[in-house]
Amino acid sequence: MKPGAKPDRFTARAHQEGFAARSVYKLEEIDRRCRVFRTGQRVLDLGAAPGSWTQWMVPRVGGKGAIVAVDLNPLKVKVPAYVQAMQFDVLAAPLDEFAKLGPFDVVVSDMAPHTSGVQDADAARSAELVDRAIDIADACLAPGGHFVAKIFQGAEFEAVRKRLRERYETVRVLKPEASRKESVEIYLVGLGRTVKAPTP
Repeated sequence: MKPGAKPDRFTARAHQEGFAARSVYKLEEIDRRCRVFRTGQRVLDLGAAPGSWTQWMVPRVGGKGAIVAVDLNPLKVKVPAYVQAMQFDVLAAPLDEFAKLGPFDVVVSDMAPHTSGVQDADAARSAELVDRAIDIADACLAPGGHFVAKIFQGAEFEAVRKRLRERYETVRVLKPEASRKESVEIYLVGLGRTVKAPTP
C-alpha cells in the first residue's frame, strides 16, 4: 500500500478482526468455494509468515488437528500448542524432512518471490516456488488430500497446472475477491490427491 493511501476494505477488515494480513480472506473464499478444510486435519502451511492463514486455519482444524507453519521469517501472531512454527528455507530443505513431518491432509502455499518488477521473471520465480510446493506435497500429502498454492500468471502456468492434473482428481483455478484487481496472482487448488504421484 502506498504511503498515505487509505487501506482497502479487506486490509481494514483484517485489522479489525485481528488477522495479520488481508490474505486471510483469499483462503476463506477458497475454502468456501472448494471445501478444503475440516476438523481434525493435519495441515502444512508453506510461506506462513506473518501468519494470517495459520490464524484462520486454527479454529477450522481445531485441537484434534495440527498445523505445521514454515517460513524463513517468524510468525507475528500467537498460536496454540497444536501449531508448530518452524523457520527454514523451503527450497533448501530435503524433501525427506517434510516426509518426516507428515503425513498431512492439506498442503497450502502462499509463498511468493521477492518481486523485481520484471513480470516474466517474477512469474518464473513464482512457478518455481509452486513446483517446489508440489514436490513437497508429493513427499508428505496423504492420498485424498488437498493442495492450495498461489502462483503468478505467466508462461509457466500451464505446465504447473498440468503437474497438478496428473496428481489430483480435480484442479481449480481461482482469483479470490481479496486479490487486488491489478495483481497477476491466482490460486491453484488440487482436490483429492491420487494414491501415487507420477515419476518426475
